[in-house]
Amino acid sequence: MQTTDITNKRTRVVLIAILGLLTAIGPFSIDMYLPGFPAMATDLHTSINTISYSLSSFFIGLCIGQLISGPLLDRYGRKRPLIIGLVIYIAASIGCVLVRTPEALIVLRFIQALGCCVSMVAPRAITRDLFPLQDNAKVLSLLILLLGVSPILAPTFGSYVVAYYQWQDVFIILALIAAATLAAVIFRFRESRAPDASVSLKPRPILNAFGGVLKNPQFFTYAFAGGVSFAGLFAYLSGSPFLFMEYFGVSKTAYGAIFAVIAAGLIGSSQLNAVLLKKYSSEQLVTASILLQTIIGFVLLAGIITGVLGLYGTIAVIFLLFCTLGISSPNTAALSILPFSKEAGSASALLGALQMGLGALAAALTGVFANRTPAPLAIIIAASGLLALIILLAGQRRVKQLPQAEAAAETISEQAEEEACVMV
Repeated sequence: MQTTDITNKRTRVVLIAILGLLTAIGPFSIDMYLPGFPAMATDLHTSINTISYSLSSFFIGLCIGQLISGPLLDRYGRKRPLIIGLVIYIAASIGCVLVRTPEALIVLRFIQALGCCVSMVAPRAITRDLFPLQDNAKVLSLLILLLGVSPILAPTFGSYVVAYYQWQDVFIILALIAAATLAAVIFRFRESRAPDASVSLKPRPILNAFGGVLKNPQFFTYAFAGGVSFAGLFAYLSGSPFLFMEYFGVSKTAYGAIFAVIAAGLIGSSQLNAVLLKKYSSEQLVTASILLQTIIGFVLLAGIITGVLGLYGTIAVIFLLFCTLGISSPNTAALSILPFSKEAGSASALLGALQMGLGALAAALTGVFANRTPAPLAIIIAASGLLALIILLAGQRRVKQLPQAEAAAETISEQAEEEACVMV
């Protein structure tokens, strides 16, 4: 079986481009259709909060799908699961174009996520397969940067599509992006790892592997603290269409611009993290950022309840909130996975599943407690920060200090900073 030769410069460029397309599908699937919530609610004869359940179902699909994708990618190689996943994604996207009820949309978004999750897990695995350690960090940093840029581009692009065309066109565009990626995978990607029949797909061995990861105090502490703190972002994603377009009455294009400005805080702070790691440890940055997130979350809650923030004040506070997430998230992820070598795939899949599962819960709660005011959204955001802080402070007492964690985190962050400069 032929494998990809990354010593060839052109091959490396093509491979990284394919990995970039795969990485971008997830964020675009989450964010691009958000500006269409009001139009979707009107066409499907329901409320924006009901439409938001389609976002929750997508997160649930990603949660379940990531746990399944890891073993499938190890058992059958990388290429075959990718092709099947992209075909499922394209079919579900076309189905979303044709829906006539909100229930059908919610179900199809779940199926779309099951297809999408393979494209989210595979790039990390392929990078690990093909690139040496130093280049591995650079490629992953570039993909992480793309993950940060995509949430800015997706809703901004989606707002113009919805403003000048129909919300169904968003899903047509997503299907076309996935189709182009599928063609690239079929014709330009050679298998990076041979299928391994020894990898068990039985539930018990898979659950045992995940159970072993969960028992590690460092993983448990930082994965759950990071996942709960990041749940505030998912609550915002679910509630932001109502908050800005219905409560504050901004236009679809203005919503896209607001979303881009706020998401820029996440990207900028994630790059600032590389600088901060030269002076502070990952543990220190996690503690400080989650503490700040908690404080800012309660400022948002107080401002929403009293009505003193207004539109621009709300944007400013949420921007600062995203800045704290840009620092806490990469550090909690690095510290969570670091204790593992052989089980790195299981740890990565479980980390992603926990994040998506907690995010789906936060997004669903935003819809369940909706009362035509932004108060439920603000309460969930504030509570996520406080709960994450409690988990972190309680768990850090049991976590052993691992000096290599700092070196690994600093290396990845430095590479991310270099790639950011190149992109700019």
